[in-house]
Amino acid sequence: MPSRRIKLVIEYDGSFYHGWQIQKNVPSVQEEIEKAVFRITGEKVSVTGSGRTDAGVHAYGQAAHFDTESRIPADKFAEVLNTVLPPSIAVVSSKEVPPGFHARFSAIKKTYKYKILNRPVRSPIMDKRAWHVPWPLDIGSMNRAASFFTGFHDFTAFCASGHSVTDFERHIYHSGWTEEGGLLVYTVTGNGFLYNMVRIMTGTMVEVGLNKRPAESIPGLLEKKDRRLAGITAPPQGLYLWEVDYGDSEICK
Repeated sequence: MPSRRIKLVIEYDGSFYHGWQIQKNVPSVQEEIEKAVFRITGEKVSVTGSGRTDAGVHAYGQAAHFDTESRIPADKFAEVLNTVLPPSIAVVSSKEVPPGFHARFSAIKKTYKYKILNRPVRSPIMDKRAWHVPWPLDIGSMNRAASFFTGFHDFTAFCASGHSVTDFERHIYHSGWTEEGGLLVYTVTGNGFLYNMVRIMTGTMVEVGLNKRPAESIPGLLEKKDRRLAGITAPPQGLYLWEVDYGDSEICK
């Protein structure tokens, strides 16, 4: 049987892993999925994700692809992989995609969400799933700050060191805060994101919400392109890769 390319949509609790990417001597999501494919098919495959998520970061909609010569129907891979994956990882869906599809390079939009528990008392249940900020946050000010991120900007000031990126310009299509189930939730959609970009944006907006800096300071931060002037990096446990949009690039003709 000729090789087929399979796309997976994956949900995982990142608190069990040292991020998406395989690394020596530490557990990763990518490694667990590759091990699961081997157990099911006997094939040693390379599973390519839409992007890395850091240690402690979660996903509802991480996308990935791999090539296989297995005869398992494409839409059944999710079901069979879930029988051998650990409880902290689940394949939500699987499908065959064209050979030119690439989980990383074919993506046209990504959506992230960041969750904050904003109450005086910490939550043992949400401890690894949201950032606990015990002081009152002004969500109106945070939404004003969020609005300045929309559009096409240079996000140098919101990129952590330790990267090899040379292009810092990104287009943000949506940026805003809502209250959902007792949590403050930041939702941001863009054509791509830099290293720790969403976490630095979030940390900066939390400083706005605490009245430590004005919402109107955001355009100046974008213009000055200096990471030292932006806010703190929000912790990883509140961040979720929510969805990856590929347009029609994943449709088999």
